[in-house]
Amino acid sequence: MRRLLLPALLGAAGLAHAEFSIPGYELVHTVPLETSLATPDLRDAATVWSELFDQARSEIVIGQFYVVNQAGSTFERVVERLAAAGRRGVKIRFLLDQKGVGLSEPATIAQLKAIPNLDLRVIDFNKLTGNGIIHAKYLVVDRAVAYVGSQNFDWRAFSHIHETGLRISDPKVVGQVQAIFEQDWRAQALSSQGQTVPVLNSKPVAADYAQAAYLLASPNAYNPAGVGDSESGLPALLAEARSEVRIQLLDYAPLSYGPKGTRPYYAVIDNAVRSAANRGVKIKLMVSNWNLEMPAQSYLKSLAMLPNVEIRVVTLPVASSGFIPFARVIHSKTMVIDGKLGWVGTSNWSGGYLDLSRNLEVVMRNEKMAQRLAALHEQTWSSAYAQPLDINKVYAKPSKGSPE
Repeated sequence: MRRLLLPALLGAAGLAHAEFSIPGYELVHTVPLETSLATPDLRDAATVWSELFDQARSEIVIGQFYVVNQAGSTFERVVERLAAAGRRGVKIRFLLDQKGVGLSEPATIAQLKAIPNLDLRVIDFNKLTGNGIIHAKYLVVDRAVAYVGSQNFDWRAFSHIHETGLRISDPKVVGQVQAIFEQDWRAQALSSQGQTVPVLNSKPVAADYAQAAYLLASPNAYNPAGVGDSESGLPALLAEARSEVRIQLLDYAPLSYGPKGTRPYYAVIDNAVRSAANRGVKIKLMVSNWNLEMPAQSYLKSLAMLPNVEIRVVTLPVASSGFIPFARVIHSKTMVIDGKLGWVGTSNWSGGYLDLSRNLEVVMRNEKMAQRLAALHEQTWSSAYAQPLDINKVYAKPSKGSPE
């Protein structure tokens, strides 16, 4: 992607946030406060979520890992718009993960439960797959508009974290996101009654990868009809790459999560990335400094030693107000292939996410969207916050506060 694309797509500095979209999909971005990054042509998640809640007439469904609000934050105003929807009679169903309850603020859970017409339920997704969570971050309004992105239901994700998502009005994909929610809502009801949740797919379900836009999801075993499998879909798309793949993630490692803190080897994604590099595709992988924990650090260095692979690590400055746990990090999960295909999702690229946990990924074969995502990647990639991974340096354990 030529560097000249970046200023052209970003527009003149100082412009108010506008909307960047293709038919059915609007790109949404949260810029961390007190950074030099700027996306004046993109609306932020706080604006989009508030608008969606204000426009709701009958129903809002939300799937999230955990919930944390803070008085006085931008996100507090978003939560108030959700509460206003409930007060005017909109039915709200909110699905939370059991493991996420431990990361949530009790006061925020209580705040949500106090909203009129809101039904909050907790699912232990770990019981379904052995070691999974509801890691997807999404919502659907009136079965007509959906939002899928990297933002957790967390005040920090709307002010102090680099996040990317999509406002979706494509009826097919909106229906599939709704079907994901309905499947997990039913699973919660069955499991809470001690009943077995039926497995829906015994073999990987491939999407039609030639579609202009479509949804992939995990885990495959609990995907409703018509939804393709993320775990097999990601390698299939990487196999298409011919010239360049740009990737932005919080975390990348060929490792999963086992009992008692073990990290079993998980090669599915790593093999696909290495295969692309070996056939001459340029890989530009950008990860957060949280990814420098051991042993993930060693695997990143191993990948960086391959021809055609360049890895940069992004470190955002501490806020002027002081250290904020679980924040000041890049958390977006995006990919661009050959400047023609864009991917915006909720998964980190390591074991446990595409195989055991609920995650959603949106794929768009649209050059306009792909190039805008590539420019978004390039902005951070070429910034002072991103530094090439030094394979000879032993990096200190990062200060973060959240594994997700």
